[in-house]
Amino acid sequence: MIQKTPIAVLISGRGSNMRALIEACERPDFPARIVLVLSNKPDAAGLEVARAAGLQTAAIDHKAFGKDREAHERKVDAAIRASGAQLVCLAGYMRVLTPYLVNAWDGRMLNIHPSLLPAFPGLHTHEAAIAAGATEHGCTVHLVTAGVDEGPILGQARVPVLKTDTPDALAARVLEQEHALYPSVLQNYIDRQ
Repeated sequence: MIQKTPIAVLISGRGSNMRALIEACERPDFPARIVLVLSNKPDAAGLEVARAAGLQTAAIDHKAFGKDREAHERKVDAAIRASGAQLVCLAGYMRVLTPYLVNAWDGRMLNIHPSLLPAFPGLHTHEAAIAAGATEHGCTVHLVTAGVDEGPILGQARVPVLKTDTPDALAARVLEQEHALYPSVLQNYIDRQ
């Protein structure tokens, strides 16, 4: 029987990358199990997906904390620790983290970003890739550090940028790659620990 590392998945929306991680974790040979899905948005559609999969969920609304981002993160951190998670996977968690949470999970927090970092950090990556005339685009899984989308790269997947691409068309092809890349990188990361 394979030892499964307990992980927490943080989401803000529909949770499509979370769904890919759920499917991977259901495989007997996959070295992780999800012990918590947490969102900063109580109405995030992904929470219902997680509940339907029988997973423990939590919603800690960042709006209740006003501008005190660290106070919000202290609650998030407490929930993650209470779940027993040893790794955190950000999967469309749309919050810029403070040093508090980044340092608390240093080397144990992964993120997926829809570009070939270091190109196009932050938001609107597909629009940026098209506007820049990029011939290829893709996604990156990296460790989370204090700089936004600057952590060590653990894996990337590439797609060509077509002359006919709209941001939505490009995003759809990149998302397909994200769903394959994130579980693969997570498995490799755990196996190397």
